Amino acid sequence: MALKVKDIENLFESIAPEALKESYDNVGLMVGDSSSEVTSILVSLDCTLDVIDEAVNKKCNLIINHHPLLFNKPKSITNSSLVGKKVMKALSNCINIFACHTNLDSVNGGLNDISMEILGLDNYTIIKPSSSDKAKGGIGRITELQNPVTLGSLCDRVKKALDIEIIKYSGNLDNNINRIAVINGSGEDFFQNAIDLHADCIITGDTTHHHLSDCLEQGVSVIDAGHFQLEWCAMKIVGKRLQTILNNNGYSNSVILSESNKSPYEYK
Repeated sequence: MALKVKDIENLFESIAPEALKESYDNVGLMVGDSSSEVTSILVSLDCTLDVIDEAVNKKCNLIINHHPLLFNKPKSITNSSLVGKKVMKALSNCINIFACHTNLDSVNGGLNDISMEILGLDNYTIIKPSSSDKAKGGIGRITELQNPVTLGSLCDRVKKALDIEIIKYSGNLDNNINRIAVINGSGEDFFQNAIDLHADCIITGDTTHHHLSDCLEQGVSVIDAGHFQLEWCAMKIVGKRLQTILNNNGYSNSVILSESNKSPYEYK
């Protein structure tokens, strides 16, 4: 049975409806032809030039990204811009590019929920419910522990769960943590929502000086596990689940996790 790009679009609309995306976001088919037949699928967090090359080399004509290639509307598509180079390379190699971003973050069973599972947290609720009447979900998750843990032990848990050696944090490592908020990716816009819900610690990525300083003054600890690290762990599970869904529906297409998409940060 032939799998079409449109089938993937319909599948993700049922899994993570576009109605759940944030107002500033852009999701769906970024580049390509909905009627084209899918060979293999490459799943990545970002659509880099290396990821497009990887898709070519692995004979994948569909790339599914978490972060949309066309986040802001371009004024032109030429090889004078990085976005233009990516679009032109994808088109010249007949590669379709699809993004599922804040709608996949928000939806029940999406990246925020998967992150909670990875971190071994349960009995959680949504931090900022979606304003959409068409779908249920929202940004961020928060839970109250039955037994408090220290910030230090929570840092160790995050490192082990995400298989990373280094994280950034703010707060006293000996402080007891009762309520934990998790916001995938760059979650600073929702810090106050988490604080209003009495979070003792926020786990997220891409933190900045002023937001952390404000949290410290309010007695809230923050663990910055890294934007890439926090979301890629969850996105890999999405890729594996997508493979299972396709197999269960009679499709033989392979879903491949990107090996070239890596965090842009290095540490020394």
